[in-house]
Amino acid sequence: MDRTIVHMDLDTFFVSCERLLHSELKGMPLIIGGHSDRGVVASCSYEARYFGVRSAMPIKMALQLCPQAKVLRGDMELYSNQSKIVTSILQEESPLLEKASIDEFYIDITGLDRFFGCYKWTNELVHRITKETGLPISFGLSINKTVAKMATSESKPEGRFEVLEKAVKPFLFPLPINKIPMLGQSTANVLSRIGVRKIQTLAEMPVEVIVQLLGKNGQSLWKKANGIDLTPVEPFSERKSISTETTFEKDTIDIQHINDLLVSMVEKLAFQLRQEQKVAACITIKIRYSNFDTHTQQCKIPYSASDHVLIGKAKELFSKLYSRRMLIRLIGVRLSDLVHGYHQINLFEDTHEMIALYHAMDKIRNKFGKKAIGRAGGHHYKK
Repeated sequence: MDRTIVHMDLDTFFVSCERLLHSELKGMPLIIGGHSDRGVVASCSYEARYFGVRSAMPIKMALQLCPQAKVLRGDMELYSNQSKIVTSILQEESPLLEKASIDEFYIDITGLDRFFGCYKWTNELVHRITKETGLPISFGLSINKTVAKMATSESKPEGRFEVLEKAVKPFLFPLPINKIPMLGQSTANVLSRIGVRKIQTLAEMPVEVIVQLLGKNGQSLWKKANGIDLTPVEPFSERKSISTETTFEKDTIDIQHINDLLVSMVEKLAFQLRQEQKVAACITIKIRYSNFDTHTQQCKIPYSASDHVLIGKAKELFSKLYSRRMLIRLIGVRLSDLVHGYHQINLFEDTHEMIALYHAMDKIRNKFGKKAIGRAGGHHYKK
């Protein structure tokens, strides 16, 4: 059966959330990011983009391009909550939903056209989201995830774009190759050097040549250029989580030792999140006492994959949970409500230095192992 896939993307999501609370910001060039000169742009309004401002650009450079822009620090708690409201509406209405990031979704509505009409159904759902949340949203509707996502990108802002099967190649072929999802700048540069700048050129090349040039990734790009993508919509579940725990060789009441252990455990989980390009919205601490009584405490947090944010919450939860002053047998940490989007959230760090530090630490771990580097307080954890 031919598939029908919807891609939805909340337009300039962080900016739109701020404008919900502050209507005076509408029509104004806005930059969301760090206040310091060393900060980076996490998001910006279309009014700022007109002047050349882009995500991941240094704030200092952005203000040189658009000196009249207003810079906001950003409120991840606000954005997280708005994302969850949209998600709950989509879960209620959708037959099969994938949450691709904090502001991006895929829905498989294959077969729905026999009852409602796919475009009509999607349009009504988007209308409901905007009516109930006030957030602008664009969608693309097509035969697979790749074409649907590209349709959304071409229709923004507040676009509605359906690409039927017979129109896939006429839609794709005139576009530049950097419009293909997951095609990075370095790959685009390699292709450009041999004269491949349009999707049509890439699509009409022998696949063997592309594979020889780009390796195993070449076949995937060639398929996308030809409108081929069999990737399924992965069901979204807030229950997805990662966790780690350790049992002490000897039951302990050494709080400093336990806090050091928590630091290392959270570092391990946060590194795993970043490797998978994910962020978490919930953290849980687990304690098992020497008499085997087990207690947990959790809290919702703004989406994050940063050690320093998660470590602070872990220590705070432990101090609330550990009230009996008994010997502890086991300690555990779980991060849940996971979604993709680490890079996007990471841009909220105050400085280039902080972002560079995480990047450097992760690079060292990838090369020399997960235990190769960590905070000084976390050296007790050897698991």
